[in-house]
Amino acid sequence: MEEMRLLVVEDEKDLADAVAEGLRREGYAVDIAYDGDEALIKAQVYPYDLICLDLNLPGRDGREIARVLRSTERRDGAPAPRLLMLTARDSLEDRIGGLDDGADEYLVKPVELAELSARIRALLRRGAGESGAVLRSGDLELDSARHEARRGGRPLPLTPKEFALLRYLLSRRGEVVSEGHLLTHVWDENANPFSKTVRVTVMTLRRKLAEAGSGDQPIETVVGAGYRLRDEPVSP
Repeated sequence: MEEMRLLVVEDEKDLADAVAEGLRREGYAVDIAYDGDEALIKAQVYPYDLICLDLNLPGRDGREIARVLRSTERRDGAPAPRLLMLTARDSLEDRIGGLDDGADEYLVKPVELAELSARIRALLRRGAGESGAVLRSGDLELDSARHEARRGGRPLPLTPKEFALLRYLLSRRGEVVSEGHLLTHVWDENANPFSKTVRVTVMTLRRKLAEAGSGDQPIETVVGAGYRLRDEPVSP
């Protein structure tokens, strides 16, 4: 199951903002921390699926953050985030130390955004039962690598947020997902929890799916509980 909520930890503001903006264009919800203390606070509050972590940081450094996250259970019971260390420190000792401290991946800067995105997709697939970047259900197909979605072979003209929402529902096809859960994983920390943003995005996504399909609607509203993408083939 491919998940959505990322934290970029980088003290060089321009670089952090550029990486976050690039990942948002990929459809991820991305928060930023510019120092180690802020990163650890956010990591203990929000259920991030992956943290992109620099090593040289004001306050706590990246290796200390990794050790704390690997040794501390979250209060909400959410699984520990995957850790991708992205740093200029390229010695063998640094690489071994970072991986021993709990990193799932270690990349040396500078790195192209395309490679970073591919590494993130690979990490998010680990243990998730997905063999590639393509998710399918019935006549729906979503390719994370190419950032394309189709229904019945027809392209779906989705906004980045609609794409992220569909990807999340596809990764949990058959499950009921609440509005609160979607707000936490598909939107970032700046989302207003009292707004109708989830409901409006679901509505526009459902309209585009209906326009591209045969009229049936793969996204169901479960009254009082949330939304579900039907885990069944579409009838011919």
